[in-house]
Amino acid sequence: MKLKILPPTLRINNHYLTLDIKSEAKLTKEELVSAVWYGCLRLYGECETSAFNLWVMRFYDINNIDEGSIKNNNSNKNNNSYKNNNSYKNNSSNNIKDINNTQNTKDINNTQNIGDLGYYHFKAILRSQRGYEDKVRGSLALLSKYNNKKIAITTIGISGTIASSIENFIN
Repeated sequence: MKLKILPPTLRINNHYLTLDIKSEAKLTKEELVSAVWYGCLRLYGECETSAFNLWVMRFYDINNIDEGSIKNNNSNKNNNSYKNNNSYKNNSSNNIKDINNTQNTKDINNTQNIGDLGYYHFKAILRSQRGYEDKVRGSLALLSKYNNKKIAITTIGISGTIASSIENFIN
């Protein structure tokens, strides 16, 4: 016997929070999931946090991203981090790489070294049940350390779909 799918009126309504994450240490998607659950559990406990229906949908490493990769690869669900494969453009007059002139390079698209910033920069899309967004935002804002490393998570915006979240807050 085939299982029946719930009709839309009985399904849980979700909202998607776009997060801006700054961390001392490099994070993976699994570590972000642990940090989000840790922050929510500390503030609200297991019973309340279980109602949040939390799930990290997308995870972007902003330090290693180029401009068009989110637009071109946002439908790829398995690839959650994108690498910057750009190199400096060659100077056509004498075939020497122009390192000093950053106007001709694609290296100015929000990619900086960790030494310049002092932190790693990530963005993520977090699914939450509708009505619990403020509680999730509050618990993430209170999270300042995870695994003895400083971390700052701020909410950029809330949307009803993943596509609108990427379009409005990440690109």
